[in-house]
Amino acid sequence: MEQQTQSSTFGLNDQFLIAMPQLSDSFFENSVIYMWQHSDEGAIGIAVNLPLPITLSELFEQLGIDDERPSDSPQTVLCGGPVEPNKGFILHDSAPNSKVWEATLNLKNSLFITTSRDILEDIAKGKGPRNYFVVLGCAGWGPGQLEQEITENSWFSCPAEKELIFSTEFQNKAKLAAASLGFELSQLSSDQGSC
Repeated sequence: MEQQTQSSTFGLNDQFLIAMPQLSDSFFENSVIYMWQHSDEGAIGIAVNLPLPITLSELFEQLGIDDERPSDSPQTVLCGGPVEPNKGFILHDSAPNSKVWEATLNLKNSLFITTSRDILEDIAKGKGPRNYFVVLGCAGWGPGQLEQEITENSWFSCPAEKELIFSTEFQNKAKLAAASLGFELSQLSSDQGSC
């Protein structure tokens, strides 16, 4: 199947959306969302720092996929957001030998999202992409909803960095993303504007 390319009509595609301090005690507390679609129809992204208490080997077992990977292979499964929590997304970099999996969306900076089982089978055989996260669920906003939340200082954004997307320093991702803009999260307050 030929890869689709994501078009950009609004400014948050390929950006990190970082939760402001006032989102504490909410699902999105301290979250970093990789935004892969933002248009006048709404927005969708995947949290890249919310690990789930399930390993990839356990997920493969539930799906009936034999896990042939070495024992030191990545095991983290992420919660991508509260929307469609039973739907799986694989956020990954380019495939070896330029392989194309079914249901793959070509994003930016050699990033892809795949939703088909064939990539999971290749990952289980050790033939998947070099960098990847298996993610359950996503974060979504209706038309104008995210823009309103940004106006209310719930989020700020910064350019997404591939190295940070695939980092396993989950607790520090928000801090590291803020540092890329030259400030610390502790410097933010609920009455500041978005960056």
